[in-house]
Amino acid sequence: MKKTTVSLGTAFGSLMTMLNYTLLILLCLSIILPTLNVLALSLNVGTDAAKGGIYFWPREFTLDNFKEVFRQSNIVNGFMISIFRTVLGTFLSVILTAMAAYALKSKTMPGQKQLTFFVFFTMLFSGGLIPYYIVLKELHLTNSIWVYVIPALYSVWNMMIMRSFFEQIPEGLEEAARIDGCSDLGIFFRIVLPTSKPVIAAISLFNAVGHWNDWFTGSFYVRDQNMKPLSTVLQEMLTKQQALADTLMSSTGSLQMQMLDKIQVTGTSLKMATIIIVILPIVIVYPFLQKYFAKGVMIGSMKE
Repeated sequence: MKKTTVSLGTAFGSLMTMLNYTLLILLCLSIILPTLNVLALSLNVGTDAAKGGIYFWPREFTLDNFKEVFRQSNIVNGFMISIFRTVLGTFLSVILTAMAAYALKSKTMPGQKQLTFFVFFTMLFSGGLIPYYIVLKELHLTNSIWVYVIPALYSVWNMMIMRSFFEQIPEGLEEAARIDGCSDLGIFFRIVLPTSKPVIAAISLFNAVGHWNDWFTGSFYVRDQNMKPLSTVLQEMLTKQQALADTLMSSTGSLQMQMLDKIQVTGTSLKMATIIIVILPIVIVYPFLQKYFAKGVMIGSMKE
C-alpha cells in the first residue's frame, strides 16, 4: 500500500512537471513568435507584405523600412535625448525613491504613519492634465529637457514596493552597523542598497522602460523639435505616414497609380520597423539585469 502511494505521488509529480514545462513553452512561444513576425514584416517590402502570407521570414528582403525611419532629420538627436533622459532619469529616480522608501519604513521617524498616508493619498487622486500643465509651466519646465526628468523623479508605487522590500531586511544588520558607528546614510548605501539588488534592478528596469517608451511628454509639453525624444519623433513620423496613406486612398486616377508605383514602404511596414527600433535597446539591456530578479538573496545572510 505504501509503495502504491509513493508510485502515485511520483507519477503525479512527473505529470505536474510536464504540465509546467508545457505551459512555460507555450508562454515563450506566445512572446517569441509575434516578435519574429514583427521582425519579418520590418525586413520585408511594404507593398509585398500588404499581400499577406508573411509569418517568420521576409519574402522580399529589404532595409528600406529602417532607412525611411533613419531618414528623419531629428532621429539621431531623438536618440540622444532618449538616452539622456533614460540614464539620468532612471538613476536619480531609483536613488531618491529608495531614500524616501527607507525613511518611510523607519518606525522611529516622527510622524511616520501620517507621512506615509499623505504619500499614499497621491496615488488615489490626481490634479488633472490642465493643472499639471500649469504647474510645469510655472516651474519653467515646459519646452525644456528637464521636463523629462524632474516630474518623474518619484513614483509612489515604486516607493511602496521598495519600502515593503526594505522591511524584510533583518533589523540586526542595521543594529550591528550602528554599533560599529555607521550613520543612517552609511547604512543605506552600505547595507540596504547592496542587499536590495533584486528590487533595485526591477525598479530600474521599470523606470528605464517608462522613460524610453514615453512619447506623451515630448508631444504635449515640448514644442522644440530638437528636444523631442525618440518615441515622440517616431510617433509623429507614423502620424504623417498615416496621413499620407489616407491622402493616397482618397485620390483617384493616374495620380494614385503614380504614387503607388513609387511607394515601397507602407504604414504597416514602417510601424514594424519602428517597433523593432524602440524595443531593441531594452532587449539588449534586460539580460544584464535578469540575474538580479531572483529572490532569496537574504537567505543565510544572518541568523537571528
